Amino acid sequence: MRTLVKLSWVELKLFVREPITVIFTLALPIIFLFVMGGVFGNEASTDDGGMVVFRGVGPLDYYIPAYFALVMMAIGTVALPVHLAGYRERGILRRLRASSISVWSVLGSQLAVSFVIAIIGSILILICGIIAYSPNMPQEVGLLILAFLLGLISFTAFGFFLGAVLPSTRAAQGLGLILFFVMMILGGAGPPPEVLTGAMDIIGQITPLRHVIIILQDPYLGFGWNQNASLIVAGITVVAIALAARYFRWE
Repeated sequence: MRTLVKLSWVELKLFVREPITVIFTLALPIIFLFVMGGVFGNEASTDDGGMVVFRGVGPLDYYIPAYFALVMMAIGTVALPVHLAGYRERGILRRLRASSISVWSVLGSQLAVSFVIAIIGSILILICGIIAYSPNMPQEVGLLILAFLLGLISFTAFGFFLGAVLPSTRAAQGLGLILFFVMMILGGAGPPPEVLTGAMDIIGQITPLRHVIIILQDPYLGFGWNQNASLIVAGITVVAIALAARYFRWE
C-alpha cells in the first residue's frame, strides 16, 4: 500500500507537468463548454423540424454531465496511452519491473491519478457552468456518483488497453487524438445525437462515450438509472481489462 501511495503521488506530479494531458483533460472540456453555451444558451428548444434536442432540457444541463464524460475520455484516449507507451519506450517500465514493483501497483497508481484528475476536471466544469449559465443541479447524486465511478473505470481500462498495445508515444498520441475528436463529435459531447443522421449516428452509437454520457446524464437530470447503457459500459470495461491484461508488456 505504501508503494502504491508513493507511486501515485509521483505520477500525479508527472501528470501536471505534461502540457498535452493537462490541456485535453482540464482545459479543452471547459473551452467546449463555453463554446456550446455561447452557441446554444441554456433554454430548452427544438430543431427546425420540431424535434426535441438536448433530451428536452437546456443545452448546458445536457452538456455539463456530458463533459464529465469528456474528461474521462481524455484520460482514457490521450493521457494514459501516451503515458504508458512513453514509459515502455524509454525503458521505465522495465526498470520498475526490475525494482520488484508489481504491475498492480503501476496500474493502480494510474487509476488513482485518473480518479483525482477526473474529479478535479468535473468540479471545474460544474463551477464554470454554474457561474456562467446557472444550470440545474444534479438531481440524483448517489446514482450520479455510481455512474461516475463506472464511467471512469471503463475509460481507464480502455486507456490501459491502448497503452498496452500501442508501440510508441507517437503512435499513442496519433491514435488517441483521432479517437478523442471522433468520439467527442459523434458520441454526444458535440452536436446532440438527435441531429446526427446516417453513418454519423451509427458511429456515435458504438462509441463508449455515448453510453457513458447517458449513464451520467440520466441521474443528473433526474431520469434514474439507465440499465441498458450501464450494461454496455460494464461490458466495455470487462473486455478492455481482459485485453489489457492479455497484451500488457513491460518492454
